[in-house]
Amino acid sequence: MKIGILREEKFPRDSRVPLTPSQCKFLMERHPDTEIVVQPCKYRCFTNEEFAYQDIKMNEDLTDCDLLLGVKEVPADKLIAGKTYMFFSHTIKKQAQNKKMMQAIIEKEITLIDYECLKDTKGKRIIAFGRWAGIVGAYHTIRMIGFRTSRFRLRQMIDCLNFAEAQKELEKLDLPNTKIVLTGTGRVSEGAAFMLDVIGIKKVSPYNFCYNEFDEPVYTQLGSADMYYKDEQEKFDAADYHAHPDLYESAFYPFTKAADVMINGIYWDKRIPVFFTKEQMKEADFRIKTISDITCDIAPDSSIPCTVYASSIADPYYGYHPASESLMQTFLPESIDMMAIDNLPNELPRDASEDFGNMLVSRVLPEFRKADGSSILAKATIVSAGKLCEDYLYMSDYAYSV
Repeated sequence: MKIGILREEKFPRDSRVPLTPSQCKFLMERHPDTEIVVQPCKYRCFTNEEFAYQDIKMNEDLTDCDLLLGVKEVPADKLIAGKTYMFFSHTIKKQAQNKKMMQAIIEKEITLIDYECLKDTKGKRIIAFGRWAGIVGAYHTIRMIGFRTSRFRLRQMIDCLNFAEAQKELEKLDLPNTKIVLTGTGRVSEGAAFMLDVIGIKKVSPYNFCYNEFDEPVYTQLGSADMYYKDEQEKFDAADYHAHPDLYESAFYPFTKAADVMINGIYWDKRIPVFFTKEQMKEADFRIKTISDITCDIAPDSSIPCTVYASSIADPYYGYHPASESLMQTFLPESIDMMAIDNLPNELPRDASEDFGNMLVSRVLPEFRKADGSSILAKATIVSAGKLCEDYLYMSDYAYSV
C-alpha cells in the first residue's frame, strides 16, 4: 500500500496531521510493503524538515497513492478522481457547506471513508480528536472567566508550544466561586472534565449543583439521564432515548438558574430537544453568562440558540444580547459570551496529532490488511467508487440533487 498524507487545503488552514513523522517511519519499518509520501506544506505543526529527517518522501503529486489521508474536508477542486480518501467529511448530517464536495466525490468516482463513522462492534467510535477538543474548550472557558471578571489573563493555547507549556499558564488563576455545568459523557466531555480536574475545580453531583451554593468553584457533569425525560417513565431508559429522542423533553431548565458557565460537549441532532430557548434566555433569573459550545452546531439547527456562527482560533469569542437576540461586544454585564470554535484541537496540534495518529496506527490501518475485508471500514465507507453505500442512502437528496 502506498499512503499519501494530504496538505490541509480548507480555509482557515488546519495544521494537524493524521500521522506524525515518527509514526510514518514506524509504519514503514513495521510493514516494508508500505510506502508513505507527504505533500509539502509550510503551515503544518510538523515541518517538512521533520518528515525528511525520518526519511519520509515529500511529493506534490499523490496520484499514484492507494490511500489518501487528511484531517479536514478536501476542497472539491483538489479531489483526485478514482482515489480512496479518509478524512472528516462532515456530511452525514447533510451539512450544506459540504454539499459541493460530496457531489464532486460522486462525480469523480471517489471512495470516501469517514473517520467519524469508524466504530467498533458496540457502535463506539474508535478514532477521534474529541478529547483534545474538550481540553482546549474547557481551557477557553476558564480564559473567558478571566476576561469577564478581570481577575486573571491566560495566553491562548495556540500561543503555547504544547499542553505542558499551557499548563504553566494555570499558575495565574484566581477563580471566583463560579458554577460550571458540563454536558455529555463522551470523549469531548471527558477531555473537558480532565481539564477542569487538572485545574483543581471540585466536581459535585447534579442535584447538589442545582440546589446549593458553594464557597469555591465547582462543576457538574450531566449525562443523558440528567438532561432528558419522558413523562410516563419512572426510570430513564437509555436505549429507548437513543432510539426515539424526539419523544423526550429537556430537563436542563433548572441548570439555567443555577449555573454561571456552560460547557457543551454532547452530540446533538434535530430530533433531540434543545437545552433552552431564546425566550428562556430573556428570563430575569437566566444565570448562564459564559458558554463554550464545543459541539458547535449552528442555529437554527442547534441545541444552543445563541450559537449564531462558528468562531475562529484567531477571533474566538463573541457576545450575544438575549433581549434583542443580536450580537454584541463581549464581557459586558448584559452579554452572554460565546466560544464556538469548530477546530479546537488545532490549538494544540502536535499533541492532538500524536494521539490521533496512535489510534490510526493501532486501530484503523490494520483493518486494511484483513484478508477477508473489514466490516469496520465497510460501515464507515459513505461513498464507494462514486456511489452512496447502503447505510448512507438517506443522503441521496443531498448528494445527487442540484
